[in-house]
Amino acid sequence: MGNPKSVNEVGLDDLVEVGLSREAAAELERKLRESVARARRSGTPSPGLELDPREVWRELASAGALKPSHPHRVHQLVYYSVYSGWDASARGPPLYWFPSLSQSKETNLGRLMESHGRKLLGSSYKDPITSFSLFQKFSVEHPDVYWSIVLNELSLSFHCPPSCILDTSDKSKPRGTWLPGAVFNIAECCLLPSQQQRRGDDSIALVWRDEGYDHMNVNQKNSVGCCKGKESKTRMKEAGALAFGGRKQLDRCRL
Repeated sequence: MGNPKSVNEVGLDDLVEVGLSREAAAELERKLRESVARARRSGTPSPGLELDPREVWRELASAGALKPSHPHRVHQLVYYSVYSGWDASARGPPLYWFPSLSQSKETNLGRLMESHGRKLLGSSYKDPITSFSLFQKFSVEHPDVYWSIVLNELSLSFHCPPSCILDTSDKSKPRGTWLPGAVFNIAECCLLPSQQQRRGDDSIALVWRDEGYDHMNVNQKNSVGCCKGKESKTRMKEAGALAFGGRKQLDRCRL
């Protein structure tokens, strides 16, 4: 979105224009004003800005101002207006989600950090939020260690394991070569049971919707379970036929 309005400039008519009823727009406008006021009272100004937009967004999220039922354009308008003065080139992408400590520990990365953080960082490790930057720095400086852990957590079963995690010997490739020599089947990794991923024989491995029914819920009828042993090839063919039947070469499918 080019040159979005600031959050202080967004009004009732703007919210109606992106799909809200006047009643819903009035409620959201009120919550916007209240969130800005709370952020101004409690937050610290961000460099070059009147107040920290992260605090405004945090207040909006806490107030439940934006709802899943709101049109996507409403979410876009509010998000870009809150971060209208944010310098992404200097500070990175503007933040969208601020998990609590308990929520952070339930994420994939949080669980990995809780399992390995103290072993890798020693007493410097505190928790997934406090130690995030330190853990990220470690992952960059020690890719062999970090990515070996990640690959194990993901239960990627290689037919031919890589000779190393990152090969930087070829100076013509400034970013190096990741997992040189590795061969694995991504469909097999998704569909076969995995103890690491807590995925058993009866776990759902693949779900889909029929074309043109994006508004419908996915249900058990449109699903295929995990499989093992001799059953795996049959089940993979069944899954492919059910989910991707009628697809042509270069059609897009998500795995």
